[in-house]
Amino acid sequence: MELRRYSLREDEIPRQWYNILADINLNPPLGPDGNPINPDQLAPVFPMNLIEQEVSTERWIDIPEDVLTVLNLWRPSPLVRALNLEKALDTPARIYYKNESVSPPGSHKPNTAVPQAYYNKVFGIKRMTTETGAGQWGSALSFACAQYGLDCKIYMVRVSFDQKPYRKFMMAAWGGNCIPSPSRETRAGRAALEKDPDTPGSLGIAISEAIEEAVADETGRTRYSLGSVLNHVLLHQTIIGLEAKKQMALAGDYPDIIIGCAGGGSNFAGLSFPFVQDKINGRQIEIYPVEPTGCPTLTKAPFVYDHGDTARYTPLLPMHSLGHSFVPPAFHSGGLRYHGMAPTVSQLVDEGLFTPKSVKQSQVFEAGILLARTEGIIPAPETTHALATVIDEARKAKEEGKEKVILFNWSGHGLLDLTAYDAYLSGQIKDIILSEADIKECEKIYADFPKPRHLTHK
Repeated sequence: MELRRYSLREDEIPRQWYNILADINLNPPLGPDGNPINPDQLAPVFPMNLIEQEVSTERWIDIPEDVLTVLNLWRPSPLVRALNLEKALDTPARIYYKNESVSPPGSHKPNTAVPQAYYNKVFGIKRMTTETGAGQWGSALSFACAQYGLDCKIYMVRVSFDQKPYRKFMMAAWGGNCIPSPSRETRAGRAALEKDPDTPGSLGIAISEAIEEAVADETGRTRYSLGSVLNHVLLHQTIIGLEAKKQMALAGDYPDIIIGCAGGGSNFAGLSFPFVQDKINGRQIEIYPVEPTGCPTLTKAPFVYDHGDTARYTPLLPMHSLGHSFVPPAFHSGGLRYHGMAPTVSQLVDEGLFTPKSVKQSQVFEAGILLARTEGIIPAPETTHALATVIDEARKAKEEGKEKVILFNWSGHGLLDLTAYDAYLSGQIKDIILSEADIKECEKIYADFPKPRHLTHK
């Protein structure tokens, strides 16, 4: 019998995170004056211990024992050979997935929520604010704050708040206070509603609201937390790829292709960054971040300096961006409705080390149904973007008659996304493709901003 599951013991969990900034060059974030920001400028938003991680170029950063204790509730997560999918596709490809849906909130997000809550706790912070798209991140931070006795407030993008009501119930169970964004509780929220009372909301708006509330606390006991995009967030997620490397060795395989869905970049980076180090050192490997055609940040938007939020509270970040005022169409993959992309992921795309792809909504739900009927797990709509590309690559391997090894990240389960599957099965899912005219219109907002340099890795 062929093995399906490759597991590590609890004491084999990685004890350090891998920092990609040790191996690549990155344009600095810029302040309002166009000059690089310094750590003190971030202090009202993040605790200094996380700011130190954000700017660190050390290759390996120790994971605190208190963080490992919480992560061990579900980690190491399993690596699974998708034998049933391989059989259904009649492909010579060997397909593996890292199952991040086994965490208590059901996704990869607690990998960074737990350390962020821990570092805020030891810094003396009492309350955290954040945004969430589909609700996976809000659930994860609520869970993490419960572990360390912190209060948590979440601004959830309105369209997802309405589409996924059980997510806010999960947050409440862990003590999180979730409200729809845009709200009337912040200047940024009120401005968005005045502009469009029927707006579906966006991650850019929700980020603005969460930052505004954090910095408005004159006691200094509130800080903001981001679930993707920033360096320290992606750093924490590398535990995924570090485990996967050990598990692929147990399987006697090494990936030819790595695939992950990409919204802000956290789950994709978490799996791929430890393998990027191998690619930089000459290993032949293809790495594909996959996004929706309705929000084609990497595949169509340029590499620019832009704000990470709608109200322009964040510094200018070097990234692929559709413009900080862009409100993506209201499709079901709420975690992928972000106008920008992590600067580190954007840099690696700019260098050609990553090859981005985009897929249509009908294609991703078709993939999700196939995976549910073969591997048994109903995947989150975000994960189905990776799955659709996995299926494409497996079919290509069959056409070429090549044995390829494909590794992808199963970033979250879809048990709270069943309304999206109902919409697909009842024929209500529509493909959304941004036109070139739409893209050009988006670009106007950052036309006068500084331009990042095209750098190469170290």
